[in-house]
Amino acid sequence: MIVTVTLNPSIDRTASLPGPLQRGQVNRLGNSTEVAAGKGVNISRVLCGAGVDTCAVVPAATKDRLVIGLTNDEIPHVAVPISAPARTNLTITEPDGTTTKINQPGPTLTADELTAIEDTILATSTNAEWVVLSGSLPPGVPSDWYATMTRRLHMTGVKVAVDTSDKPLHELSGKLPEAAPDLVKPNSVELGQLCGIDGDSLEHSAAQGHFDDIVTAARHLHGISEVLVTLGGAGALLVTETDAWHAWPDPITVKSTVGAGDSSLAGFLLARTHGDQPTSCLRTAVAWGTAAAALPGSTTPTRSQADAIHVNLTRL
Repeated sequence: MIVTVTLNPSIDRTASLPGPLQRGQVNRLGNSTEVAAGKGVNISRVLCGAGVDTCAVVPAATKDRLVIGLTNDEIPHVAVPISAPARTNLTITEPDGTTTKINQPGPTLTADELTAIEDTILATSTNAEWVVLSGSLPPGVPSDWYATMTRRLHMTGVKVAVDTSDKPLHELSGKLPEAAPDLVKPNSVELGQLCGIDGDSLEHSAAQGHFDDIVTAARHLHGISEVLVTLGGAGALLVTETDAWHAWPDPITVKSTVGAGDSSLAGFLLARTHGDQPTSCLRTAVAWGTAAAALPGSTTPTRSQADAIHVNLTRL
């Protein structure tokens, strides 16, 4: 089983525009959707659709719209009661695939609520292969929480994947190798945050097809067995201590990048739980992420849609 943990889940509203966003003017929205979301929730949604045993752990009251959405969508979950409602995030997509996100900070968690969540994570993960810790941290949670929770989970023998950004990611890097997760999934900018270097320069190099700096940076993350670096339309890199590969898809028409990174990580873990080799896991990650980008709004891909994506691969 793969357990996902989203400390700052959300109700995601996605609205499409018929043309480019006009700042300072009235914009007429097209179709809109609303879905229970958050990075870990998105991953569980993909895994559940692919027939993989999963459980999403979220902080939310029993009658919160988030829990109602998870129940209606038949996503296995455990909700830890908190006093405040889940946040609502807004995503605006343009016809060329440009995505604008407006996110609320989320409810403040009390010390007792955080303790209850941590106890639930450990109890739910008893028979899990992987636990995915992902997303931003809400107010009231220490910025080193991912490092702390990774250590506690490793004591139970489960593997840990982390996908976050900004200060929580920086705090995690400062606790390596003692709190090293088994897998991290940064984009090029987040890899810079992890390594304390200019992430924009890494992104520029990747856009030019130069990956040496990314591989070097990833290998400075001592203790992390695998670094999956997502690069948008350029695919992804998988870097281990001794090997590195680049996988990229044939060109597609991008409709929305919402959740594409989450689908990539879900695809990687899906292949890993099937016992696939690293190169196959990387191909699968790129296929699922690309399939998500080809769909509108926050729609998650099906297995057949991911299987239809042709992925190229080379060793670096």
